[in-house]
Amino acid sequence: MAKDLLLVGSIPLDTVEEVMRTFGARLGPHLPALPDGEVGERRSWVNRFCYLVFNGHQDLETLRRPPPIAGVEQLLPARREDTWQFRVKPGLERVRFGLPGLRLGYARDATSSYFVFKTLREQGVLPADLRFQISIPMVNSVVRPLYFPDPADLQRVRPGFEEALAAEIEVILRRIPAQDLAIQWDCAWELSAVYGPSGITPKEAQIETQVAPVGRLSALLPPEAALGFHFCFGTFGGWPAFAPRDLGCAVDLINSAVAAAGRRTDWVHVPALDRADDAFYAPLARLGVGAARVYLGMIHSMESLPARLATVRRFVPNFGLAAYCGFGRTPPGELPRILDDHLRALEIAARA
Repeated sequence: MAKDLLLVGSIPLDTVEEVMRTFGARLGPHLPALPDGEVGERRSWVNRFCYLVFNGHQDLETLRRPPPIAGVEQLLPARREDTWQFRVKPGLERVRFGLPGLRLGYARDATSSYFVFKTLREQGVLPADLRFQISIPMVNSVVRPLYFPDPADLQRVRPGFEEALAAEIEVILRRIPAQDLAIQWDCAWELSAVYGPSGITPKEAQIETQVAPVGRLSALLPPEAALGFHFCFGTFGGWPAFAPRDLGCAVDLINSAVAAAGRRTDWVHVPALDRADDAFYAPLARLGVGAARVYLGMIHSMESLPARLATVRRFVPNFGLAAYCGFGRTPPGELPRILDDHLRALEIAARA
């Protein structure tokens, strides 16, 4: 069966088993890999690093934290204006993170989730050829100006955070067979940055700045492991966090990221808006991702899906489908509809 669907990552159910039984059982035959839903604190994507890693770090000062509500501390901001902010303490040029391989939580959670995945696959609940997917934010999506407003601090924190991610990957590869594994790099700030938002420095807007960690971290993956990319317009404060005029800068970044990876890329997830005009999608004609499967984030506004599919096919004849992002900020009550929409999208695509 063709692998015509992709799940980006977060699914707000209570447990990994519930995610895999609910989404994996129905969508598994159509997926190249299955994420664990990023349950628990990973549901907040990169926001959790603010209170779990950066706040209280010996080399960082907390400049701002989400205000309490009715006297109760808030760890996750309700508005962008309330988000955490930090600075590197004066006189320090390099911030590093302890407990290598454990500090960020990816290896710990992957170890537990893979056991559930493997058990359900052995029981026949999941297809035998399905991989276990770990979606990991790229370095610059975590250490970005939203959290570190002093541009000089980005270069003081990013190398150490990259080291911490590399240590997590090393542990993951030690515990999970590479042939069962799919790593997906999540690139949200990277995409926003290259569109040049207000107040960004010229260096931060450069594609080279945003793809440099991709090459170093991708080099750690053995060829037996699958590699994917998720590019995103963001959902913090509502989707989309920004809406560009067209996909031109996105295509430039995607092509550069795939080239920087220096190895086989298995899939690329490209975000899309609720638009069906040629002008928005035309840059897709110059996607250069080799043999990677292209997934368009088009599973939304289902009534307009046929028109959007017809437009995209003028520029990318063959592609799969996905939602525009993960579902971590989606009310759980909407998940049955979202699950049905994925299967409905396959039917619409087959008829269109």
